[in-house]
Amino acid sequence: MIETNLSQRSGRRERAILVGVILPQAHPVTDDPLDELRGLAKTAGLHVVGTLLQKRQQIDIATYIGSGKLDELKELVEAQEADVVVFDNDLGPAQTRNLEKHLEIKVVDRTEVILDIFATHAQTHEAHLQVELAQLEYAMPRLKRMWTHLSRYKGGIGVRGPGEKQLEEDRRLVGHRIQELKAKLAKIQARKEREVASRGDMPTVSLVGYTNAGKSTLMNALTEAGVLVENKLFATLDTRTRRWRFRGGGESLLSDTVGFIRDLPHALVASFKATLEEARQADLLLHVVDASSPEAEAQIQAVKSVLAELGLENHPTLLVLNKSDKIPDRSYLDVLKAHHAESVDISAARGEGLDRLEAVVRDALSDRALDAEVETGVGDGRILAYLAQHAQIHDRTYDDDRVRLQCRLPRRCLDYLFEHGVDVRSNGQRLHAS
Repeated sequence: MIETNLSQRSGRRERAILVGVILPQAHPVTDDPLDELRGLAKTAGLHVVGTLLQKRQQIDIATYIGSGKLDELKELVEAQEADVVVFDNDLGPAQTRNLEKHLEIKVVDRTEVILDIFATHAQTHEAHLQVELAQLEYAMPRLKRMWTHLSRYKGGIGVRGPGEKQLEEDRRLVGHRIQELKAKLAKIQARKEREVASRGDMPTVSLVGYTNAGKSTLMNALTEAGVLVENKLFATLDTRTRRWRFRGGGESLLSDTVGFIRDLPHALVASFKATLEEARQADLLLHVVDASSPEAEAQIQAVKSVLAELGLENHPTLLVLNKSDKIPDRSYLDVLKAHHAESVDISAARGEGLDRLEAVVRDALSDRALDAEVETGVGDGRILAYLAQHAQIHDRTYDDDRVRLQCRLPRRCLDYLFEHGVDVRSNGQRLHAS
């Protein structure tokens, strides 16, 4: 892993060369193809001292880049006195070994940088377990190169002596730890599912989107949640849920989730399924986009790809075009809106467009509720308390020992009311259990 903490304690950040290989099937190239990797490197605590790009029809099976570029990279490393080379592409174990042998310095790929950032930002016990699992699954096929780093994996596999190189023992220990972590996370996943399901009567909305799109800023603007906002990639790893009270009446639960990114490591997606349970169970997803980014469209597609991996490709979703105040040319926003008709443009930082967003969300959630008349006994405190908690009550009328309530009622409340023999009518028609 990248020893960012060690380099910072010694007063010197590691000097990094960034390398990118542009293949024919790669995502659309911007003016700076390494801009995102530069952001990742900065978040990981590295000091970028040089970059190298190469266009290829296919990768070199031995060293990923061609022999000529490899020599050029070697000269750049020596000239800049670099400590590490960071590839924007995922390298195979043999490619990494060959590159390190030729360059004589550490070589890491995009996935390793992302894993390092997640490890640094993990705050809760659950997040630490998730990151450790992703790290070990990444490390398993690379143990021949990485065995000396294994003792640094938090909660891991014990500290071995500096001369020990028992590769098979390492693999056995790592495999055992992976199974142990999966079992612990499975229990957390089951508990999360129960917790989320128990909230059933209140509509739920979940924020998803590319990392640094402004999800936490939007959550603060809508709920005054006080969530930490940083201009860093992956500032949020742990899901936070707050009550969102609509100015026009009604409320929902709003959850902030970990940001996605292009080519997000599959191991991370799998290990963070418990964290993303809020999004899986939400009635509506708000897909937040940094509309000022020149890569906004590519980021939208990257998020859709991760949602599909989670089985959420057909989930009710509203696109939220954030940071509209930072767009230099409004015609660019018009193009985005033309491509995505179901969208709302806002500026979470300035509080602009939030009324429009709320109105659209309320309309989207209204399909899961109905206007109803509920009749029960005036002394039935359990039912009256249930309705006060779960329904929007507009009017009450009393007739002797009966009370009729005109309310906006979540459809999922109907089963509970029917089970208790409560009379429910909508549009003059008495409703019955299905």
